Amino acid sequence: MFSSSTEEVSAGDASECGQTWGLWSVDRSGQNNETTSYGPASASSSLQSLNEGSSSSRRTASSLLVSTSDSASFRSRGGTPGLRRTPGSAGATGTSCSSGSTTASASVIVAVVEGRGLARGEIGMASVNLKCPELVLSQFADTGTYAKVITKIHILVPVEILMPDTASEKGKGTKLFKLITENFPCVAFTAIQRKYFNERKGLEYIQQLCAPEFGTVLMEVQAKYYCLAAAAALLKYLEFLQNSVYAAKSLKVSFKGSEQTAMIDSASATNLELVVNNRDHRSEHTLLGVLNHTKTPGGARRLRSNILEPLVDVDTINIRLDSIQELLQDEELFFGLKNAIGHFLDIDQLLSVLVQIPKQETVQVAEAKITHVIQLKHTLDLVPRLRIALKNCNTALLKAYSTTLEDNRFDMILEQIKTVINHDTTYLKGSLNMRTQKCYAVRPNINEFLDIARRAYTEIVDDIAGLVNQLGEKYGLPLRTSFSTARGFFIQVKLEGVVLPEGKLPSEFIKVTKQRNNYGFTTADLMKMNGRCDEALREIFHMSYVVTCQLLSTIHEHIHCLYKLSDAVSMLDMLLSLANACTISDYVRPEFTDTLAIKQGRHPILERMAGQQPVSNNSYISEGSNFVVITGPNMSGKSTYLKQVALCQIMAQIGSFVPAEYASIRVADQIFTRIGVDDDFETNSSTFMLEMKEISYIIHNASDRSLIIIDELGRGTSAEEGIGICHSVCEFLLSLKAFTLFATHFLELCQLESLYPNVENQHMEVQHTRSGDTGAERVVYTYLLNRGCSEERHYGLRAAEMTTIPSSIIQEARAIACKVSQQLLAKHQRDPETQRQRAVYHLATRLLQAARNSRLDPDSLRMYLKGLKKQYEAELQAAGPSESIDAEEE
Repeated sequence: MFSSSTEEVSAGDASECGQTWGLWSVDRSGQNNETTSYGPASASSSLQSLNEGSSSSRRTASSLLVSTSDSASFRSRGGTPGLRRTPGSAGATGTSCSSGSTTASASVIVAVVEGRGLARGEIGMASVNLKCPELVLSQFADTGTYAKVITKIHILVPVEILMPDTASEKGKGTKLFKLITENFPCVAFTAIQRKYFNERKGLEYIQQLCAPEFGTVLMEVQAKYYCLAAAAALLKYLEFLQNSVYAAKSLKVSFKGSEQTAMIDSASATNLELVVNNRDHRSEHTLLGVLNHTKTPGGARRLRSNILEPLVDVDTINIRLDSIQELLQDEELFFGLKNAIGHFLDIDQLLSVLVQIPKQETVQVAEAKITHVIQLKHTLDLVPRLRIALKNCNTALLKAYSTTLEDNRFDMILEQIKTVINHDTTYLKGSLNMRTQKCYAVRPNINEFLDIARRAYTEIVDDIAGLVNQLGEKYGLPLRTSFSTARGFFIQVKLEGVVLPEGKLPSEFIKVTKQRNNYGFTTADLMKMNGRCDEALREIFHMSYVVTCQLLSTIHEHIHCLYKLSDAVSMLDMLLSLANACTISDYVRPEFTDTLAIKQGRHPILERMAGQQPVSNNSYISEGSNFVVITGPNMSGKSTYLKQVALCQIMAQIGSFVPAEYASIRVADQIFTRIGVDDDFETNSSTFMLEMKEISYIIHNASDRSLIIIDELGRGTSAEEGIGICHSVCEFLLSLKAFTLFATHFLELCQLESLYPNVENQHMEVQHTRSGDTGAERVVYTYLLNRGCSEERHYGLRAAEMTTIPSSIIQEARAIACKVSQQLLAKHQRDPETQRQRAVYHLATRLLQAARNSRLDPDSLRMYLKGLKKQYEAELQAAGPSESIDAEEE
């Protein structure tokens, strides 16, 4: 909608051509619902009608597409016609209604279909963002948990999900249907008749609608029957829903498999607070909040998408890192790009409305179309500025975008626009300025009737200003003309220090509103003039619409270069944002090897929140020691450290620098977390049941290249069962080469280090001090990670001592705990032979690591190998004498 804020105007302001205009949006208060459409008018207003379900176009979609039984059953529950909302069944761990609408402007519709019979588990997906004319197709095989489907839908944040009616018929839904409705209870669900999921029709749609630049996608998808079927149902549904069709050869169509990015399930995204803060959903204390310094909506969307789906291709990541490094080293390039990018509008949304053809023409559609042309001119006017900023760049990615911007279609379209649109038409905020801009956008002498209508409009605006001046003189009040989208022209007066005749406003002033000392009102004559003004505007918009439609028809075949521009602007915006984050904090460029080694790493979110620098820690996980058991008291920083490692991993894989002094990263194909100990009352699941579900998911989906974070497993049941489950889970994960961080209170698990050479014990160190006055012992948390197992015992009792529990109870509890500990924990003596095998294993893995990754010169490498030899001998000596060695010496 237009901004409702008021603006002061004068007669001259309204008649002055082409000086100012505000951010476009159309007031739809009087629009006929039947003509509401997504693209041509306004994606946001159409989305509102989607949620309200009031348009008859939606009812048309219901009758033609939606399964009758589902539609009827939904109406009986008082829902939107044609939409079958799922029951409020609880989501999985980490999902909620809020997570389903993370982005306030979410506008994605997704169609999902699963193969039948032998093809069960083969998934086809198609999605369209109503604010971006890109059809994204996916087809992949999924497991019985449907983890990939749920994760992809979670990332898309859809407002509506389409599935065949056969998936939910007679209430006996398929497993996929049930999982989707459980995980996304707040997303609208629509059952579409199965016949519309037609792969042949889907291929025809794509051949007809795909822009020539993206024609190669046909080779990728022509044998992908399920994603083609999903595309057919989605596009047919959108045609009825939006009351408009996409123009031929206008859509960007892309195919995305499931192997190009790392998978982060929705529970892990929630645990790590990647895009939503768990305590306050409005807070910016998330990874997205830390990295997001974008200037455009497209850049923000791209950054969010990358955080939820990090890259796995090292070459692509390094190309991004090269670009960020150049931006940090070249101040002129950084600020030049930043200034150029900051003026761009949402190109995706502009494209979305430009490539759609409304089925019905209304005043609102006409007004919107004029706005789109003005926005297009504004966007193209910025391209030369962006070219200049990129002129002297050196890195491959920036050079590629510089080449993209050399496309002569940008200049060609702009020149054609300037033959019809005034040269000084530009982009400035203000609803009246915007109205004026649209009135005078088309050049004079192009349409005689348009020139006459504009003269009439100018005269009316002059008459309004004259009327307000007469009223001010008549009543001796400092009246001024103001404008708002809701009221049109009205009168304002500030009464501070002004004496009213007879102590009140004259009776001629009607519809009075008051805000502090400011009064707003109108008169009968002014209301009539507003009516004449609106009538003149309708004439102007109609005439301008005819001219702009002719203009758009001539440039339509070249308009697809905006896809390239959108891609360039959003990527450059994201790279600038990541570079900007480096200037705020001390980040370092990561390198990619087969080892995770972070020197003095910091938690990126905590660093931004804290007034002081948080404690930094080293991290080291390699193939030779890929399983780290972390112990330590409550509040010692274990959970924070685990999240820190995962966040640094994600930052590195999106192409960002990381908060550390040095970082070596092994690319992970999946990132799993098991954090949190709360019951889920929605699913009637206990803490322990939730733990088991999450661990089951990890066990079934983890691979050798995964990063696994597990925090406090087994606390939801008895100590004996908890230790047993943890031990079994650890032994299973040890069979993988996945990098695993396992934080626990069960000190018994530290014995795994003596059984498996690739296990390493680490602990959060605490210090004990005594008060000088009372002699009472106090625990000081250092938040530092050290080698070895925690020596702390009964730290829960230390926490209890801080409460008002009587000391006699604490003392008795301590005595009982000591007896239990003696029974459960026998002092474990390491077997010397096992220690020697461990030393040999460590030496072998370090030599392999050096052979794969070393870039040392011969002398440095020789020194490194000598150091390895000394380390190996020290470990052998620590293991004690061996009988075989002693025999050899004799």
